Amino acid sequence: MDVALDPDYPDNKWVYLSFSHPLEGSSGPSMTKIVRGRIVNGAWISGQTLFQADSEDYVDTGFHYGSRITFDDAGRLYFSIGDRGLKEQAQDLSLPNGKVHRINRDGSIPEDNPFVGQENAAPTIYSYGNRNPQGLIWHPASGELWSTEHGPRGGDELNLIESGKNYGWPDISYGINYNGTILTEYTALPGMEQPASHWTPSIAVCGLDVYTGDMFPEWKGRLLVGSLAYESLRLVEVKDGKYLGESEILKAEGRIRDVTTGPDGAIYVALPDSIIRMTPAVD
Repeated sequence: MDVALDPDYPDNKWVYLSFSHPLEGSSGPSMTKIVRGRIVNGAWISGQTLFQADSEDYVDTGFHYGSRITFDDAGRLYFSIGDRGLKEQAQDLSLPNGKVHRINRDGSIPEDNPFVGQENAAPTIYSYGNRNPQGLIWHPASGELWSTEHGPRGGDELNLIESGKNYGWPDISYGINYNGTILTEYTALPGMEQPASHWTPSIAVCGLDVYTGDMFPEWKGRLLVGSLAYESLRLVEVKDGKYLGESEILKAEGRIRDVTTGPDGAIYVALPDSIIRMTPAVD
């Protein structure tokens, strides 16, 4: 569900993957798993498991895996796991679902993770109350961790993710159930974070990056946000943890699954059957 290169990839050649791992065979209970390995002559070698949930935490639902990967300036690895359609689990610190997690690149747990040493809390958890984050990126200039998160019917969120914070799902939301009924009467509660912004109606957010290239100098430092439902790419301006505004910069012919800044400064957009390379228009 995601592929990421190690921050020191030119030296160590580590490639990181997140994927849906079946407990037994090809069907039945499954869970997000994080591994790393090296690709040599087209073969996957030196494979290591960095995160695998306990077998009792595998579930039969086939959605809301989350599963994005990003690294901070210290090289620590962050990844998201959605609530797997079991919304109450997002508030349960003993379970991995509905959370953003942080580990070291070798799979060990940072000593300053917020729930290390807390009884009945998974030590990998960095934040909780996250429905289904399908965008997760470390902002290299600001040192902020940003996520985009699918809401239910409405209430897609842009969140500034901070250590130990509760982002409220399912107790607070700007969305409703898919059948039109009320999900929760609350959009805010004490001790729960508000999104930096939210999209209602939903745009079905998917894919997130910080533009860091030189082809579009006026966009540097802004977020690139993909939309499944509107088949579009949004440019979102943030500053000091605040949302300042957005504009649509690409209308695609397909659902945008991922977006990244290439080493050449172009913007690469993944659709189900193609890759778009976005460069400045030529007069």
